[in-house]
This record gives sequence, C-alpha cells and structure tokens, in this order.
Amino acid sequence: MQHFDLIIVGGGLAGASLAVALRDSRLRIALVEAMPPQRPPGWDSRIYAVSPANVAFLSDIGVWKHLDHGRVAPIRAMEVHGDAGGRLDFSAFEAGVATLGCIVESALMACELWESAKRQGNLTLICPARPAALEFRHDAAVLQLADGRHLSAPLLVGADGRDSWVRAAAGLPAVNTPYGEKGVVANFSTEKPHGDVAWQWFRDDGVLAWLPLPGQRISMVWSTPEASADALCALPPEALAEQVAAAGGYRLGALAPLTPAAAFALRLMRVPQTVAPRLALVGDAGHGIHPLSGHGINLGFQDARELAGLLAALPPWQDAGDLRFLQRYQRARREETLLLQHSTDALRRLFRTANSPLRPLRNLGLNVTNRLPMVKNLLVRYALGGF
Repeated sequence: MQHFDLIIVGGGLAGASLAVALRDSRLRIALVEAMPPQRPPGWDSRIYAVSPANVAFLSDIGVWKHLDHGRVAPIRAMEVHGDAGGRLDFSAFEAGVATLGCIVESALMACELWESAKRQGNLTLICPARPAALEFRHDAAVLQLADGRHLSAPLLVGADGRDSWVRAAAGLPAVNTPYGEKGVVANFSTEKPHGDVAWQWFRDDGVLAWLPLPGQRISMVWSTPEASADALCALPPEALAEQVAAAGGYRLGALAPLTPAAAFALRLMRVPQTVAPRLALVGDAGHGIHPLSGHGINLGFQDARELAGLLAALPPWQDAGDLRFLQRYQRARREETLLLQHSTDALRRLFRTANSPLRPLRNLGLNVTNRLPMVKNLLVRYALGGF
C-alpha cells in the first residue's frame, strides 16, 4: 500500500492542472493516468477558447510561458449571427482589454502540463495505470489499480472525464440529457486573413463556429443533428471545406482542409453532488455543457484553481477528505457551473427550431443587445473574469 495526501485519477487538462497548481504545497500527490498525452502531427483539431481568467491561472502555475506561442491565437473580436438577420458583436478594444481569450490546441496544453508534472518534486506519476476498485474508509480512500497495486489518501479527486469511472464507482449519479447532435471539428487554411475574429452562426442545421488559429487558419466546430454530422464527416476533405466556407458566407474566401473531420456526441450532464466524504470531482467528471459557449475547459480549469487554493491553505491538522471542507469547494463552483449549463441549454433551445414563432424575437434580442454597449461590456467582463 502506497500512502499519499492526495490521489488524482485522470491526467487530462483539469487533473494535471490541479496537480501542477499544488506544486509548492506540502501535499504528497499521486496522479493516475492511462497514457501520457501526445501531440498529433500538424494541427490538433481539438482546440479550446481559453478565457483571460484561465490564461492567468495557467500563468500562475508556470505553464503558459512554456507554450509555443506561435501556435496560440488571440481573439480580439467576435461576431454572433442569428438565423434571421440578428447580430451581436464583441470587441476587446471596446471593452478596454487586450483580448477576449486565446485559442489553444488541446494537445499543446496537455503536453506542457504533463512536462510540468514530470518536473514536480511532490508528485508521483503513475502511468500507465487503470483503476480497478475504490473503497472509502473512515480515514482514507483506497484505490486498487488493475495491476494489483493499492494507493491510499485522505482525499481522492476524480478528473477522468464525462464517463468518469471514479464517479460511477463512488455511486454519484449523473443526469444525462442527449442533444441528438454531434460536434464536428476540423481545421482549415483560409484565403483571406481572419483578423483575430471569431464567428458564430445560429443556423437551421445547428450552430457553426469559426475560431482563429495562427496565420491564415481557422478551427471549425459545427454542432448539428447526428445525421447531418455523419454526412459532413463522410464528405471528401475538399467538399467539406467548400460546404463550411459556404455556410459561413465565404467570409474568409475559399477554405482548404488541414485536418480530417472528427465528431463527438453532445449531451448536457448535470451532477447534483460533486463531492462526498473523501471524494471531489473536477472538470468534465462533474459537469457537461453544450459547446456553443466554448467554455467547457474553462470550467474545468476554474475547478482546479478553486480546489487547489482550498487544499493549499488547509492547515496540516485538518482532514482534506472531510465532507464539510469539500462542500466549500462544491458551493464555490456551483453557481458558475449551473449558470453556464442553463444559459447555454436555453440558448440552444431558443434557436433550435427553424420555423419557431420566436424566430423574429430571438433575432431582435441579438440586435437590441448589440445596440446597448453597457450590456455588452457586462457580458464581456463576466466572460473575462468568470470563465
């Protein structure tokens, strides 16, 4: 039996950032992961819009400065288009900030977090390894690995994604609402420069987003019904590029494929309890939202930031696995998570019906909001600091 102060199951972005955020703490940490991250050839088709608040978090834990910034693109403006002439614009300049966020490849962040973890003196990387059994005792969580090893700690954190083994093993329920949609992702080179602008279109066939990559490149996320998603993925790369360019009104001219298309099923996931005695969930293990907001990993990073701050400040005599202590973490993260889940789900429902009588009203709402600088700046300020 190996004893630690903290066991983290899952070495993805949320789990690894939690571990690295505790690099200067007194805690002895075990990070259990099935396989280390790898960089794909070329550009990673899975990208994230990282908010300024989380750029600051990654900077504070020493990761942001080590990223290859030639592969990071700022968002300086955003255009949101409704399905009947509605439009909403956001500008970093008008909001008095440098950027609205940054576009970063998932693998780029994952690999740098892993490298930081490997250099960490108070961290034991247990990889490759898979969990096999979990027991909660009065004084410790005991994790049995598939190879027969046993680990124990006062607190175990599940950071193992939406289909969390830890969450299931602990008996914490998750309420899943399938959207009947898939998110199709791919990267393209563009005929015209994007000017650090992100675009989003609410269409009859879903929500299309173009996000700027360095140079004349974009990343596309198209949330669309499953049949449409499968049809998009079945297209030859050049035909897909033409369809994506046409769907965006050729704003950036012709597109050329950089990566193959990939698709993933979309669902809303609510986890009523993200903590239990000797257990806490972070990242996608504890929540799932529609990608139209682009904030999934931002929630995960803020989970890690909050829990790391609480653990680092915990007196040595206090039990990190005590439910009353862990409920402080749950309370601190619940409001933002629920707000984003409800707002993105409501926005998706509002625009999902093509011939809805609400169509004129929802587009009018975008146009009215676009003429209210104070309201727009409030939305931007919340996005900058909150997620």
